[in-house]
Amino acid sequence: MGSKLSIALLALAALTPAAQAQDKSSDIIARGEYLARAGDCTACHTAPEGRLFAGGRAMPTPFGTLYTSNITPDPDTGIGKWSADDFYKTMHSGRFPDGGLIYPAMPFASYTKVTRADSDAIYAYLRVIAPVSQKNKPHELRFPYDNRQLILGWRTLFFSEGEFKPDPKKSAEWNRGAYLVEGLGHCGMCHSPINALGGTSQSDAFKGGLIPMQNWYAPSLTSNREAGLGDWSIKDITDLLQTGVSMRGVVYGPMAEVVHNSLQYLNDEDTRAMAVYLKGIAEGSSPPAAATALPTTESSLLISLGKTVYDKHCASCHGTQGEGKPPHWPPLANNQSIEMQSAVNPIRMVLNGGYPPGTKGNPMPYGMPPFAGLLSDNEIAAVVSYIRTAWGNRGTPVAAREANELRSAPLN
Repeated sequence: MGSKLSIALLALAALTPAAQAQDKSSDIIARGEYLARAGDCTACHTAPEGRLFAGGRAMPTPFGTLYTSNITPDPDTGIGKWSADDFYKTMHSGRFPDGGLIYPAMPFASYTKVTRADSDAIYAYLRVIAPVSQKNKPHELRFPYDNRQLILGWRTLFFSEGEFKPDPKKSAEWNRGAYLVEGLGHCGMCHSPINALGGTSQSDAFKGGLIPMQNWYAPSLTSNREAGLGDWSIKDITDLLQTGVSMRGVVYGPMAEVVHNSLQYLNDEDTRAMAVYLKGIAEGSSPPAAATALPTTESSLLISLGKTVYDKHCASCHGTQGEGKPPHWPPLANNQSIEMQSAVNPIRMVLNGGYPPGTKGNPMPYGMPPFAGLLSDNEIAAVVSYIRTAWGNRGTPVAAREANELRSAPLN
């Protein structure tokens, strides 16, 4: 008996190094999949109705249309011949393995902060997904933007290469949140103002801006009057990131896609770390409300009409005093997304309606119906003006012209 046991133990010991190597490889691949989720790689590299990571998704920009690349391990049309060094070079420096320049629609200005270990893990994961033979579609950019050498100028102005450096004055949790928000999460791509050259200065990071071609406003993450989370609880922030709904608000539009594709899959520790960081970068006080450009008489008429429209179509869900029924029907009173200087988002929600994302924590979200076919431009402007100024809200009225312009905004 003892002899047989000894032989079995010796055989097990002989297999241990290989088994350990296999377990380690599996762990790295699983971590890579998690990190690819955190980086929301699916959103760009998987076309609607397309194969996972096979590229071909159209990315409209003010300079023309870019098409995302195939990052499956197909050796001829994907990245099957790339080494881990090649992949890291692409993530870190925004260059192809042959040195070619990558258009900054890929957020390499954020991905440069990703550590080599995390880059290698994502690479390991991409090596084991199903290869797809699908050639990359040529970009359709207007002259002179089809000249890649112009990217050198963009890089000089807006790109600082280098991995994330922790702030020794901050906690490990804060630094983990900063790494995810500034790096893999590339939140600044949307939540920062983009200038005519398609770039953002470092001083304007996370200060909010209109997302080009999509006509959604990504609010400031620093201003407490917009999406700054300084007076939110950590639970309210983590609920919003993980489920798309919280007692303080609901996500719609592009942010709903981010929660659905990416944020809902993060573990509790990373979600909390992001919440701690986001809460920490918010300003200490709110700036004063901007003055309205509308004449006082026109504003008064709009707001009077707006109350009538609101009471008829909105109060049953959002409450007569804008109190809502959180988390599913968000409050409109003292709602930062309603009061922002830009009224694009509330106008679009009234026009187009929408749903929060379906997530593990909220698999059957409540939606808002569209009113574009039911209400006129004047009525849309009126009800948005009303909810932006009623119940102590510090927003400003909007004009019918603004509602009319957004009727043609793309829904995707």
